[in-house]
Amino acid sequence: MFQILTLALLISLLVTSVNGDEKPRGVAYDGRSLIVNGNRELFFSGSIHYTRSPPEMWPEIIRKAKEGGINLIQTYVFWNIHEPVQGQYNFEGNFDIVKFIKEIAEQGLYVTLRIGPYIEAEWSSGGFPYWLREVKNITFRSYNEPFVYHMKKYSEMVIDLMKKEKLFAPQGGPIILAQIENEYNNVQAAYKENGKKYIEWAANMAVGLYNGVPWIMCKQKEAPPTVINTCNGRHCADTFTGPNGPNKPSLWTENWTAQYRTFGDPPSQRSAEDLAFSVARFFAKNGTLTNYYMYHGGTNFGRSSSSFVTTRYYDEAPLDEFGLMRDPKWSHLRDLHRALRLSRRALLWGTPTVQKINQDLEITVYENTAEHMCAAFLTNNHTTQPSNITFRGAAYYLPEKSVSILADCKTVVYNTQTVVSQHNSRNFVPSEKAKNLKWEMYQEKVPTISELALKNREPLELYSLTKDKSDYAWYSTSINLNRHDLPMRSDILTVLQVASMGHALAAFVNGQYVGFGHGNNIDKSFVFRQPVVLKPGVNDITLLGELVGYPNSGAYMEKRFAGPRAVTLQGLMAGTLDITLNVWGHEVGVSGEKEQVFTEEGAKKVKWTPVTGTPPGPVTWYKTYFDAPEGTDPVALKMDQMQKGMLWVNGKSLGRYWVSFLSPLGQPTQSEYHVPRAFLKPNNNLLVVFEETGGHPAKIEIVTVNRDTICSMITEYHPPNVKNFESSGSKFCPVVEDLKAGAHLTCPDDNVIEKVEFASYGDPDGACGNFTMGTCTSQNSIKVAEKYCLGKHTCTIPIERVTFDEPNKDPCPNIFKTLAVQVKCVVPNKN
Repeated sequence: MFQILTLALLISLLVTSVNGDEKPRGVAYDGRSLIVNGNRELFFSGSIHYTRSPPEMWPEIIRKAKEGGINLIQTYVFWNIHEPVQGQYNFEGNFDIVKFIKEIAEQGLYVTLRIGPYIEAEWSSGGFPYWLREVKNITFRSYNEPFVYHMKKYSEMVIDLMKKEKLFAPQGGPIILAQIENEYNNVQAAYKENGKKYIEWAANMAVGLYNGVPWIMCKQKEAPPTVINTCNGRHCADTFTGPNGPNKPSLWTENWTAQYRTFGDPPSQRSAEDLAFSVARFFAKNGTLTNYYMYHGGTNFGRSSSSFVTTRYYDEAPLDEFGLMRDPKWSHLRDLHRALRLSRRALLWGTPTVQKINQDLEITVYENTAEHMCAAFLTNNHTTQPSNITFRGAAYYLPEKSVSILADCKTVVYNTQTVVSQHNSRNFVPSEKAKNLKWEMYQEKVPTISELALKNREPLELYSLTKDKSDYAWYSTSINLNRHDLPMRSDILTVLQVASMGHALAAFVNGQYVGFGHGNNIDKSFVFRQPVVLKPGVNDITLLGELVGYPNSGAYMEKRFAGPRAVTLQGLMAGTLDITLNVWGHEVGVSGEKEQVFTEEGAKKVKWTPVTGTPPGPVTWYKTYFDAPEGTDPVALKMDQMQKGMLWVNGKSLGRYWVSFLSPLGQPTQSEYHVPRAFLKPNNNLLVVFEETGGHPAKIEIVTVNRDTICSMITEYHPPNVKNFESSGSKFCPVVEDLKAGAHLTCPDDNVIEKVEFASYGDPDGACGNFTMGTCTSQNSIKVAEKYCLGKHTCTIPIERVTFDEPNKDPCPNIFKTLAVQVKCVVPNKN
């Protein structure tokens, strides 16, 4: 035990360096916190992945994160994009991680580098390149000689690149933490003794390659002493058993801001209040770092997402897919970060005490009386009942499931359940410049076995056939039947049955489309059954096997399989005919991919015809041209009337779309698809759609995206905004004379408030974009809101009864009042 503790202490010392001025530069840690460049700090971190937004968006996304109180950016390093071919590296354009990290540093933030190399991340193969799967005798994520050889080689390449660019903290760079492996506890038991040996090897390998910053392992309860084990989840204050060593701080590497979506899922939501409650609880229990996964999710461009994961990623994050601030999530967390920073000195240097009032109520105090530091957390864990609590002679009201933060042990500067910041609602606005699209089409030829060069007795496995070069592969066979083989009755047809290991397929008989089948994220395998018309003579049976990403989690990922495995014809006069071993022809990809018809040059290689009337249906390419939409708002495609396929703009892949896969709510999981403005030219942008199963492009709509509908919903008992307080040394004080709650509204960018769309002072209900009147409201509500807000970029409406009604004219004087306001922001008229 002594040796283990000594080694942990040694690591904490090794990661600190001293420059010529005797000022420490680097990162150390102890059981309380990280210590960066000699200073203890609270860290509010956000996951932002460089691969999921174009470089042109990075500065703005990072700026908004910083405005939201984020001081640390967390990102994975994606092996399969950096080494798609063994020994050939790519760090250009969207994959320029060095540029991304330098942009973070330029804006004064730190970085956590999650090297992996297994990352999960709802990313194809969990980040592993396809070629790794074909290394002889390899077993992923195990103490397996081929795997550890390639893992170390890759990790060393990444670390050497960071050192070369001087990006680690001891070199003056922003990287203060590094992560090796990812949630290995989930699979460790499957590998038995090799699992334990592997995780110890991984920790020692990482520290041996670079010991200038601390290394972490998330969800690794028995992490080796040289690394810090961290928590992932929604409520780590209650689920995390704590670090497995007294000299390791409590760090939360993934606080899920909602949940990623797979095609067929209903929407995922997590309230700002629940997020804030979980963070406040964690910091009350000795936590000093939380990371929001994701803070900005972005877009899974191309074929980068893992099995069945949508192209839109973590859209419910504080910054949505388009990089717009999702309020109140963004702003309520910003206020939480400020409240915790007001309590910083007490949290980092005070002594904690906990008083349990009852099963639901508790008081946590961090205090250092000698230095006049004190901060308190008043917690109500009851999920439905508010409560009153007495602390140091004063009474405090606690809403249900909430934490109040008292930055000086007296003044409530923040409550997790009472949102004083604004809300907003997202709008998709049809573009006036990019409408009346003229579509042309080109239909793929459905091949027969004689046209496919690669032959095999049975259908080949789909992953190893495509080798991650395409989502598609053709399978075709032929069967010669005579009229006595076919059903004699006209009302009976033969049934084609295909048992598939996933993910989807389109079936054709004699060149005619007969149907589409698919699995889902829970059960990739499925059985396709469809009646078909066969004829005497040769019948061609052709399948388009389709993938929707590679797996990204679980043990033995290198041993996953997809594609058709058994094919039968049922209902023939001789019974069921198994044609699985009938000899099949194969071809990877569709011809439009090979010709790159989604580019200007490739589009010239095929003959396009105008779309008139009903389109021909499956395996059809569509193209059109459009001008960049007006303004500077983000751009998207609404794909409501399409079904399943892929999208390109000016040769750049926007990813997969799948509108026909409805959730249990009867709605597509995703209908709008992001078109980054960085992909666009002012005029004549080429839009190409590959539709796999059918759909009409005439209904595709190009829209701009905004959050110009902003709202506030605030009560009389809400605390003042935390921005009204500041602390300096041991002094804590308000920065305004009149500490009253108010409805604060600020338009995005430089926009101004054009219209008050809703206002009610009384007992309104609903949410931004969908407010409703209650049983009582002041008749002056709209008038008061217009007085304070019209024509302004920002405004505050006071929550005072006399502002809305004279004392003897209050329509409901005996209730607690709520003010709900919704306004519309517009670009100001500069004339």
